[in-house]
Amino acid sequence: MGGPLEGLRVIDLSSVVVGPVCTGVLAEQGATVIKIEGPQGDLLRNLGGAARNKGMSGKFLNFNRGRHSLCLDLKQQSARDALMRLVEGADIVVTNMRPEAQRRLGVDAAALCARAPRLIHCSIVGFGAGGPYEGRPAYDTVIQGSSGMAGCFEASTGEPRFIPMVIADHICGLIAAQVIGFALYRRERTGKGEAIEAPMFENMAAFVLQQHMGAMTFNPPLGKPGDPRILSPDSRPIPTADGYVCVSANTDAQAHGFFDAIGRPELKTDPRFATLSARVAHTADYFSIRMGSLKDKPSSYWLALFDKHDVPAMPYNTIESLLTDPHVQAVGLVSQEDHPSEGTTYAIHAPNKMSGGMASLGRPAPRLGEDGPDVLREFGFTDAEVEALRASRALIETGK
Repeated sequence: MGGPLEGLRVIDLSSVVVGPVCTGVLAEQGATVIKIEGPQGDLLRNLGGAARNKGMSGKFLNFNRGRHSLCLDLKQQSARDALMRLVEGADIVVTNMRPEAQRRLGVDAAALCARAPRLIHCSIVGFGAGGPYEGRPAYDTVIQGSSGMAGCFEASTGEPRFIPMVIADHICGLIAAQVIGFALYRRERTGKGEAIEAPMFENMAAFVLQQHMGAMTFNPPLGKPGDPRILSPDSRPIPTADGYVCVSANTDAQAHGFFDAIGRPELKTDPRFATLSARVAHTADYFSIRMGSLKDKPSSYWLALFDKHDVPAMPYNTIESLLTDPHVQAVGLVSQEDHPSEGTTYAIHAPNKMSGGMASLGRPAPRLGEDGPDVLREFGFTDAEVEALRASRALIETGK
């Protein structure tokens, strides 16, 4: 067997990161994903940094493999009509357009589900319906700041910062794919599709509150919010003589093993550190000891010693060294491949495995519109209809 979603068709009306993360997971699991792009293409084609050819940035390649690109000028009625025919033959539609833009194009859930009752329509939005932020534009940093994520940095270091990844896009794209899976399961039982709203703000705000409400969970509060271990400014990789290591000694056995490894066994009976509750209460002192204990010997020495004492610890990786990490290489997470237009590139494989079968790595990220005629024919368009769309420039094949 291929992946569990083999045979399902997805119309991908999304762009940049959050939507492509969602549809990328669906493609990874075997679904056929048709990426609908306008004449300018997905913004990430050129927003994603360095490229060998225009419109094929490295970031676009990583977020859009496994797709078929169909470029339609949706300002033309014939292109919109073609899209409707595709929707009627699809199982899932994913979009991260704002709701008003969806309604203008006629691709909102109400319009599409009326045409295709078994359709699952997933709308990834910045802010959910019913609140004062509904309909506002949202990028990752907007969500990080408004949801309290940047505020966690302020609580830790005194300065609000953004995580240097589009982490809200990643997480919310994965959540949207998860909810689509739930909807597919319900459709198997009921035969009916449904509309999904996946709001980024609410999802990330829930993450922050679950993690850091703590004592404020109670009414009246039992103290200030925030997990002191995570918010400590010393909650970071620990410096060694030649770099850093990552250590997390939480249980009593792990913490006591750490104290033995650094040659401070007396700390095992120190009332500040003897128990888990005591270490939490004295997080600043505990983390300060950790940060200053490893500077005299190299990382390899400490990693071997922590392994001997059964203390959770791992090497610290940079972005560059992650590619050559021995575990990444051994499990085949990343491989080299020859892209039809971009030459030799790295390809990231599915990190999760299923005993019932997995889809293949899938086709590389497409050039703009390169699959248009083939996609249309697969959905029942005749050669004459394809030629008419091409002649009117409702169908564009820039990538050919």
